[in-house]
Amino acid sequence: MARTKEFDEDQALDKAIEIFWCKGYNGTSAQDLVSHLGLSRSSLYDTFGDKQKLFSKALKRYLKHGQEGTKELLNQPEDIKVILTELFKQAIIESLDDRMTKGCFVVNAAVELAMHDEEIAKIVADNRQTVEEIFLAAVKKGQEAGQISTRLEARTLARFIFNNYTGIRVLARSGEKDKQVYDDILKALFSLF
Repeated sequence: MARTKEFDEDQALDKAIEIFWCKGYNGTSAQDLVSHLGLSRSSLYDTFGDKQKLFSKALKRYLKHGQEGTKELLNQPEDIKVILTELFKQAIIESLDDRMTKGCFVVNAAVELAMHDEEIAKIVADNRQTVEEIFLAAVKKGQEAGQISTRLEARTLARFIFNNYTGIRVLARSGEKDKQVYDDILKALFSLF
């Protein structure tokens, strides 16, 4: 008779996100995972496979929540430029409040692993495309409503927005804590709209 799992997989994945996010893939040992997730090695490997598979599942979970939250935020009926500004301001607040300077989990995964791991590279590329499409829909909506300039094509702006959003997360990871630096980036970014 097969044993039933005595833990919640989603909670275990959330804990895996925490440890991988703080220590990175290469900095997280099997013992770190066992200790942080509170699982035996056999439960960990029986459920998630190896460390790389656990990392991939954790990254996908993180991305799913992030994409859903961004899409929900940008689908609100308010002025899209105001909503985009709030999205960036929230990223800046998170960056300034991040005492561990852990940055963004997906950006960290892209920098650490995408060049060497095809699966992670695909997950990162799929995320870029998905988030770009979310920004594209928002920009088109804003352009149609006259809230965003049509000087640049919607796709060009969506890519620019994605790049700047990612850049803020990279800056946070580097330990930048000067709010004026972030404010200047936002000022330049939104001057194009």
